[in-house]
Amino acid sequence: MSPIRIPQLSERMPGVFPPVVQAVTEPDGLLAWGGGLGPEWLIPAYRQGIFPWFNPGEPVLWWSPRIRYGFRPGSVYLGRSRRRQLRSKAWTIRADTVFGDVIRACADTPRAGQSGTWIGEDMIAAYSRLHTMGVAHSIEVFDGEALIGGLYGLALGRIFFAESMFSHASQASAAALFALSDTLLDWQWSWIDAQMENPHLALLGGQPLDRTDYLELLARDASETGSTGAWTAHFPEREITDYLAKTRLA
Repeated sequence: MSPIRIPQLSERMPGVFPPVVQAVTEPDGLLAWGGGLGPEWLIPAYRQGIFPWFNPGEPVLWWSPRIRYGFRPGSVYLGRSRRRQLRSKAWTIRADTVFGDVIRACADTPRAGQSGTWIGEDMIAAYSRLHTMGVAHSIEVFDGEALIGGLYGLALGRIFFAESMFSHASQASAAALFALSDTLLDWQWSWIDAQMENPHLALLGGQPLDRTDYLELLARDASETGSTGAWTAHFPEREITDYLAKTRLA
């Protein structure tokens, strides 16, 4: 069997990628390597259904899997036991007040079945730059003044591209995702992208979307200019119990 040949991107042509249908099936979705992590690469990549994922010390690898995974805003599911646990918490949820702490926590928090992290210093610098531009955002869960959970990602048009989440207390990342989902439903956004399925996201009600449908969604909703800038004023500090009170179990 001939080795798989993955195209190298030209640093002189930022944001230019091969068609995503050229991504290989093993490993699923690997499309290209090389290029850079500046906004001139990242923003066009996400709008084309592509994201970077590589280990520190490796070249940048770009992916577009056949099946995407994510949530329609308002569809994040918290079962009775999660809701009961969260109702007992005096946690507050904010946006964009400690982005740097959130991305660092996502990089440093140990995860079951994983050793090390794919969020290296170059990734932290790249997404921090996007945050400064008002494109990347963090959702933050606090117990008092202690940051105990959160997530970060990009907002393009009416789609939020979630990159990573962390918990330092049980259910803290679920609380962040639930608050984001509820808020984006109010804003009439169309999708929270989670890239690939994992058991945690499945329990929270994630759903698959094949590449063809996903690309149609991106063409319609991620190409919009959208609004940039910090979300702090538009995503005011609220308690998790306030979010739970707005919804009920189906």
